[in-house]
Amino acid sequence: MKFYDCSPAPSPRRVRIFVCEKDIEVPTVHVDLVNAEQLSEAFLRINPDATVPVLELDDGTNITEALAICQYLEDTVPNPPLFGRDARERALALMWNTKIEQQGFSPLADLFRNRSKGFQNRALPGPVAFEQIPALIERGRVRAEQFLDRVNAHLADNKFMIGDVFTLADITLLVATDFAAWSKIAIGEKRSHLQRWYDEVSARPAVQKAGR
Repeated sequence: MKFYDCSPAPSPRRVRIFVCEKDIEVPTVHVDLVNAEQLSEAFLRINPDATVPVLELDDGTNITEALAICQYLEDTVPNPPLFGRDARERALALMWNTKIEQQGFSPLADLFRNRSKGFQNRALPGPVAFEQIPALIERGRVRAEQFLDRVNAHLADNKFMIGDVFTLADITLLVATDFAAWSKIAIGEKRSHLQRWYDEVSARPAVQKAGR
């Protein structure tokens, strides 16, 4: 296998943490997003969507999207289970993972990509150029703050996102929480349950090994 990565980017980091939790060794190829290497002809042959992460299998198959890559790794290296241990936990892990992507990552991406000068004409990932929409900045901020409030309330009664079980949903939430900090959205004193969870998950050896 071969993993196409970019260390500052949130989505590949989700896979890196997953890989480290599984204790898998995967050769890595760094894709320079800052200098638009993802738009090169060579990389577009690997992923026409011009995004990372990508997991290239030994037979030449390229799997894109963090969730799909993690699902493949979960099926091939089932222990420790990171999608849950039974049908109920797997459903809840996928449910929360989707909510975090839609209600957390999506507004944060709107905020970050429409505000940052480095994303002028690159407001959406992919090979097609899109102009920034300033109106999405504040909406993204409001939605992200509401999302963090909701997660904080959920963690008042749960050690992890799925009760006492660490799953993919926790990995996605951790990366989303750090992504929020890029736009100066902090956990804050009022989100004490989220802070307790964040401190514990951030200290996991796999998270430390995966890096930012």
